[in-house]
Amino acid sequence: MKSLLILLVYFHSLLAFNYLLEPKSVSDAATYCYFGSPEVMDKHNNGNMSNSCFVNMGSSYLVVDSGPTYQYAQQAYKKMQQISNLPVSYVVNTHIHDDHWLGNGYYKEIGATIIGSSAFKTLPKLDKTRMQKRISKEAYQKTTQVFPTIFVESTKILDINGKKVHIIAINHKAHTNSDLLVYIPSQKLLFAGDLVFNGRLPSMRDGNINGWIKALEKIKKMDVKYIIGGHGTLVSKKSVDFTYNYLTTLKNQVANLLEEGVDIGEAVDKVIMSKYKNVPFYNSMHRQNVEHVYRTLEWESE
Repeated sequence: MKSLLILLVYFHSLLAFNYLLEPKSVSDAATYCYFGSPEVMDKHNNGNMSNSCFVNMGSSYLVVDSGPTYQYAQQAYKKMQQISNLPVSYVVNTHIHDDHWLGNGYYKEIGATIIGSSAFKTLPKLDKTRMQKRISKEAYQKTTQVFPTIFVESTKILDINGKKVHIIAINHKAHTNSDLLVYIPSQKLLFAGDLVFNGRLPSMRDGNINGWIKALEKIKKMDVKYIIGGHGTLVSKKSVDFTYNYLTTLKNQVANLLEEGVDIGEAVDKVIMSKYKNVPFYNSMHRQNVEHVYRTLEWESE
């Protein structure tokens, strides 16, 4: 019987997907991130396209975004145990897109408290998540839809081993209607979730151009040295510039065409922004972004 159980465990491990994760040191020895690839989620990367980060708070880890699957989260934490064998006290989900929080089930299993925005209160559980539809069954094994149990309406301050962590709700529609910032003043370190992209074009599909720019202007005024976004490997204060410059240029060009009376179909063809043509996701995302911004500005001007 014991031999059979060992064989079953071994067989199950063969079916699992190895993400080949390697933590990268960020800002100092206390902070590590797993940086996702600038790719669409598919059966090749199995959702490894967003960032998940760990901060050593002295007595435990704080995790910012749990990643796309149970297995991803499990493998990420095992790697971190090799650096410092600490428990995870808290996981913060920066917003409701599932590539950032479907690893919650693993962290709940090991005793972490999961924090998210109030938008999670009304988020429906789906028969199949977006991730589940696009990645392999092997990679999705044991992944469940586990939502936060603590919700941030405005600002929540954690005290972890004497270190303050400020979790700040944007409280207006920006990248989504549920964006959170995670700010550690003692390290001048800010996790901005998908308010900040670099290395790929941002997606406007659930966002509001004016609210997003407003949130980025808030970030630019903060006393920070490091800004870590939800996608991309830049971590300096300047990492916000790519998203900010793209969105402000996009808004200005679309607004000018609206003022000239150009219709939406022509605007989508006219707003090319050739500077970004070689950036990943330009071909699949830019025209959609133009259309979304046109409709937003048109509606807000009425």
